[in-house]
Amino acid sequence: MSGDQAVLAGPHPGLLDWLGKNGIHYEVHEHATTFTARETARSEHVDPAAFAKAIGVVTDDGRRALVVLDAEDHLDLLKARRVLGATAVRLMTEAELAESCPGCDVGATPAVGALFGLPMHVDEAIRDVPVLTFHAGSHRYTVHVDRGEWERALGITYQALAEHRTLEPAWMRS
Repeated sequence: MSGDQAVLAGPHPGLLDWLGKNGIHYEVHEHATTFTARETARSEHVDPAAFAKAIGVVTDDGRRALVVLDAEDHLDLLKARRVLGATAVRLMTEAELAESCPGCDVGATPAVGALFGLPMHVDEAIRDVPVLTFHAGSHRYTVHVDRGEWERALGITYQALAEHRTLEPAWMRS
């Protein structure tokens, strides 16, 4: 992403309302402009394992969804394909992400699929984090939420979606 791209002046317009209506306690934090989840976690002085990044994906039959991983992990597209019941899965383009998540800076989508009418699939690594941090729709703002309240409000079930950090080839993974 280039440095001349728009950065929202504040959190996504509907995010704080959604959190409040769903009884989720939150704090909004402003930080220097960042463009990756790792940079944002560092800027927020948050463990990258407690920072949730939302990644837009599209199945071969056109279904769109958000996949949530911690800031350090990478999406395993083979696992995503199984979880989504698809023959193929790919990352959304920037244009598709902007269309699917209006009101957000591209690459700063909040980990709240319901805000955009998108199903959300969450990696199991996030399950034990007490306080979860994620982008608030802007490259300058994050929200910190109680993970249990977030989980209950969204009906989260956890699945293995992160890439294994091994040298075995993808075809050997179960």
